[in-house]
Amino acid sequence: MLIYLGMDDTDNYESRGTGHIARQVAANLAANFTVLGVVRHQLLFDPRVPYTSHNSSASILLETVAEPDIHSIFQQVKDMMLADFQPGSDPGLCAAMVVPQVVMEFGQRAKRELVSQEEARRLAANHGILLEGLGGTEGGVIGALAAVGLAATGSDGRYVLVGKLRELSGLQSVSEILTAGVNRVETLDGQPVMDGMILADKLRPARRESLPVAVVQWDEDHWTPLKLD
Repeated sequence: MLIYLGMDDTDNYESRGTGHIARQVAANLAANFTVLGVVRHQLLFDPRVPYTSHNSSASILLETVAEPDIHSIFQQVKDMMLADFQPGSDPGLCAAMVVPQVVMEFGQRAKRELVSQEEARRLAANHGILLEGLGGTEGGVIGALAAVGLAATGSDGRYVLVGKLRELSGLQSVSEILTAGVNRVETLDGQPVMDGMILADKLRPARRESLPVAVVQWDEDHWTPLKLD
């Protein structure tokens, strides 16, 4: 069973970003669940939208065999987020197991147009999705719901945590990259990469077809990773 967690607006100008706390939360949840990854989702980059740096939100993808208590998981993550609350932030948290198409569409719209707290809350309430603001203006509910919707599409964002990829650095073989948790390596035009060395520093695979895909380009004598949203 797959569990989608979404969080947004957890930081201020002095603190670390949402991706950082999402990785911390994932590390704690790993004691009881299989963490499939943490994914960064780029939302609308517009001066009308209040954001700290780049207006991105994060999703955490969990897998469990037993029927999970989604309310308990939500409360556990909520407690962790509140314990790390940053003054001036407007955090939001979302949790779902079943994500309807209309919520996926909400996430896609949040990438290109202004959407509201009211709509986010209404969608969550109508479809039994857990969504809550945890401080400030509570504006993070927008990005939190959007993150869940975008993660559920299977083809949005890039992994900021997957497998043991963050443990790698320098030039690594394709086989090492695959062993670390990437599903496949390919070029921007979709051609498979089977050999050669890849610069592993800050390699952030794209989420495509619900899998981590490393997209690379050739650079003199090795492959360099691309960061795709």
